[in-house]
Amino acid sequence: MSHAQIAIWSIVALGIAGVILRPWRLPEAIWAVAGAIALVAFGLLPVTDAWSGVAKGADVYLFLTGMMLLAELARSEGLFDWLAGIAASHARGSPKRLFALIYIVGIVVTTFLSNDATAVVLTPAVYATARAARAEPLPYLFICAFIANAASFVLPISNPANLVVFDGQMPPLLQWLARFGLPSAAAIAATYVVLRWTQRAHLSKPTDADPHIPALTREGMIVGIALICAAVLLLLASALGLDLGLPTFAAGAGTFVIVTCFRGRAAFAAMKHISWGVLPLVAGLFVFVEALDRVGVLTLLSDHLRRFAHDVPGLTAWASALMTGFGSNIANNLPVGLLSGAAIQMSSPPPLVTDAILIGVDLGPNLSVTGSLATILWLVALRREGEHVSALEFLKLGALIMPVSLLLSVAALFVGR
Repeated sequence: MSHAQIAIWSIVALGIAGVILRPWRLPEAIWAVAGAIALVAFGLLPVTDAWSGVAKGADVYLFLTGMMLLAELARSEGLFDWLAGIAASHARGSPKRLFALIYIVGIVVTTFLSNDATAVVLTPAVYATARAARAEPLPYLFICAFIANAASFVLPISNPANLVVFDGQMPPLLQWLARFGLPSAAAIAATYVVLRWTQRAHLSKPTDADPHIPALTREGMIVGIALICAAVLLLLASALGLDLGLPTFAAGAGTFVIVTCFRGRAAFAAMKHISWGVLPLVAGLFVFVEALDRVGVLTLLSDHLRRFAHDVPGLTAWASALMTGFGSNIANNLPVGLLSGAAIQMSSPPPLVTDAILIGVDLGPNLSVTGSLATILWLVALRREGEHVSALEFLKLGALIMPVSLLLSVAALFVGR
């Protein structure tokens, strides 16, 4: 291995470690951007290649921007408080019923608006729900993190990582449902059973059976309609094989313009609370992948994938799911998904192996707090509400939930094949 290759591996490893560990509590984006700049500054990656890596994430940036706009507007205009009051009321004082209701809502939001939307949109709504029900919020907030990954392959739009794994070769919607319907059901059910069991001690105290339901404002209603429209647009774009970023951005930007017409400059206050650092974080990860491509990682992965997928496809499917699943917790599932997608394009493995890789990329991150962008967004949302979850606390739950759901989901892939 040359000195340049060692330097690239070292910088990428340090950058990813910074994102995971957050030394001195500095934002994750700083470490990703610093690593990307270092690769260019030391002449290890040409500026043109770095820019090419950044440009590959254009659809993801648009998607995240639109979703964050919608989420912050929903929070600031009281839509979440209104929905929280209704959810708490329907629980009728039962914490177990409230837990099940929130889990179902999490499935719906993840399926039709993406796992990042669950982290960004649902987390503050669930916090408001727990507050309205006078319940301990953390057991319900854990739902947002785990269902965001468990339900992230119900539809192609359920996770931006699905876009990068298939990278222009997305299966048609009906074919997707046939391939991933049963594995998704297995992952969702297994995650619910284990998570519900781990939180049983916290769900014994009755909640408020008659919570206050605030009135929904005109602007809150506009944002609610916009979220429904965004879901419809994403479904249509997915069915037509179009990119998902632009319609999501259009929904968010259009909603912001409409709310501004009614609220004037007050609407701009929401912009200050959006976690804009997520965008340079993602851009830095794309640059890392571009640098790894230069040291031959993609060629190595694609060569091994091509050989083993041809000789032992079943065993390769299991191995690929486990490698991408656990690998996502070392390097985050977005760069792992990017590398996997490029390797799939170069090696053209059978659908069974490709599907197992996707499940590993989507479901594996339920092990640790830095496994997926959705979980990082969830942590950011928690900090805004004054809640804190340590990496060890999450790992204790993830170590119970992720292996069970991953193994059952991959096993479901083999049914009917």
